[in-house]
Amino acid sequence: MTTNILVLDIAGNPFDWIAPQDAIHYYAIGKVAWELGERDFVFRGGYANTGIQSRIIVKPIIAIAGSEIMARKLRAVLPLGDNNDLLFKRDQHICAYCGKKFARHHLSRDHILPRTRGGRDTWMNCVTACKQCNQEKGSRLVHDFRPLIYAPYAPCRYEHFILSGRNVLADQHDYLAAKLPRHSRLS
Repeated sequence: MTTNILVLDIAGNPFDWIAPQDAIHYYAIGKVAWELGERDFVFRGGYANTGIQSRIIVKPIIAIAGSEIMARKLRAVLPLGDNNDLLFKRDQHICAYCGKKFARHHLSRDHILPRTRGGRDTWMNCVTACKQCNQEKGSRLVHDFRPLIYAPYAPCRYEHFILSGRNVLADQHDYLAAKLPRHSRLS
């Protein structure tokens, strides 16, 4: 089980998930401005002439100093992705038409405004649908099929990182969850 490090910009905004080994670089060059978390990831290096082995301790959440480049790369709207994982997590694996909860393999992405009518792959145009409801809806508009049980929304940056993280530690989850808006389904 691989746990990733949550990388923040200097202001505390989530920027990326990286492997603990990759965080060593930021520690080694003195770019870690601050860190959070209970868990320590300890990495040992070579031995100095004095016989002391070098070691670097990595925390689960690190903020990078001098992250002007990071700030420029932050996107206002985070991508929906191609494999539906984030969409299904946002919608808690619940079909927007019948309201039932399904296993991933019984779900599909539905476009509220169908792609055949110019609809795009955006957070606000896509919902989770069971394969049966999606097939029944086809390329019809929602008002010609069934009303949506819930409204789509674009997750904020903090919610996006909870949805996209794998093996999120409690410290990381608590940090991100504290910044969630009230309308978030993860609140």
